[in-house]
Amino acid sequence: MDKIKKLNNGIEIPMLGLGVYLSQDGAETVNAVTWALEAGYRHIDTASVYGNESSVGLGMRESKIPREEIFLTTKLWNDDMRKGRELEAFEASLKRLQTDYVDLYLIHWPVENFEKSWKVMEKIYASGRAKAIGVSNFKEHHLESLLAVADIVPAINQVEAHPLLNNNGLAGCCRSKGIAIQSYRPLGGPKGKLMENATLNKLAEKYGKTPAQIVLRWDIQRDFVVIPKSVHKDRIISNLAVFDFELLPEDMEIIDSMDQGHRFCADPDNFDF
Repeated sequence: MDKIKKLNNGIEIPMLGLGVYLSQDGAETVNAVTWALEAGYRHIDTASVYGNESSVGLGMRESKIPREEIFLTTKLWNDDMRKGRELEAFEASLKRLQTDYVDLYLIHWPVENFEKSWKVMEKIYASGRAKAIGVSNFKEHHLESLLAVADIVPAINQVEAHPLLNNNGLAGCCRSKGIAIQSYRPLGGPKGKLMENATLNKLAEKYGKTPAQIVLRWDIQRDFVVIPKSVHKDRIISNLAVFDFELLPEDMEIIDSMDQGHRFCADPDNFDF
């Protein structure tokens, strides 16, 4: 399985990256980013609402990895869309990240009138300061509404996806439109207790891997770009070790069958932020 995926505009994205949602601004995020880049990650995913863009930028600089070797994603927040501050918000993110471009800029949630914000995103893309643009938390009907007015097809749809919410149907819809699918919260998060699941632990024992590595490998084999979050150096390193084995088709099916349609995060059709 290739470690890199080519997006619909030819830009290449590493299949596995570091997510920093809920990573505390300051040393915690700086360390996580530098540890990840030292371990071989070349893909960092943040967002303006996370409040840690400055620390992500600092971690990138402290790593001494050339900027052009790092795939950096950030996101346009809901209030900025509602207030028509899309361009100002983008400029603020660049300033906090201390970079003159991002590799991927996403609409974070499908707030009302997201189609209008997409037109601003297209202008940002045309300026060259976002190498690709996409969306996050979009369901099929959101994508249909967007594509009805879009001149540029989103490069990625980043959504909650894990064994209890595999989102295979949405993934198929995205692929049919040339949109890559990306998984956030792939390990369920601390409240999910997914890593304690008996099925995943049995598979981990079979392959001599951790339950987290099993899930991340499952994501990658179904062509999901995946961004596990961690602030622990050992887990950051461990999460990257998923390219030296392959799950058998029957084991992929076992994990697929765990789906319960269960969300740990908000439903994109019913959120209040």
